[in-house]
Amino acid sequence: MNFEASKNLGGVGAILMFIGFIIPAATGGFGLLLSLVGLILVLIGLKGLADYYNEAGIFNNFLYGAIAGVAGVVVAFVAFVFVVFTSLTDFLYTIFPGWDGNLQSLSGLTPDISAIDPTAILPFLAAFLVIAVILFFTAIIVAIFMRKSLNTLSAKSTVGLFGTTGLLLLVGAVLTIIFIGFILIWIAMLILAIAFFSMRQQQTQPAMST
Repeated sequence: MNFEASKNLGGVGAILMFIGFIIPAATGGFGLLLSLVGLILVLIGLKGLADYYNEAGIFNNFLYGAIAGVAGVVVAFVAFVFVVFTSLTDFLYTIFPGWDGNLQSLSGLTPDISAIDPTAILPFLAAFLVIAVILFFTAIIVAIFMRKSLNTLSAKSTVGLFGTTGLLLLVGAVLTIIFIGFILIWIAMLILAIAFFSMRQQQTQPAMST
């Protein structure tokens, strides 16, 4: 793949991620699909640029970040499912004292709210906390790998916006405990797109500083 095609694929992919990042809840998962397609395009573009600059870390580190993100989400989902299956049944027995264990029969029962023991929701709160911690550290690991990739690309291409994107991703990941972190990550996707489209093919490629 040539230089122009690689940078254009990366730019288009970043735009799709920028758009998809803000619309998944309103589109029944279409935004998530859009972001996934965008990520794949960015990876393809980075692979072409890694070959062009003869620097495998540009692609590999970004790929490692993507893999870490998928792995973290899968672990969080498994933890969620485990808690639901181990704690939800006991909780249902608490609020439906006459329940026979058949989920279909719940529609004919009236919940006894007064029977709810505050401690019954502790497993769910604990699960939420564990899942939040898993996703938080996953976001930081992803950002570290992706920042390393983008810093290398910034040095090779002399486009400083790649370094800015990497920094925003890392700061945004740390601040995902508050809403502003997601805003920073969203902005980073737009800057990434601008960075890709700002690239110019060079006759002499700069050497990496040591």
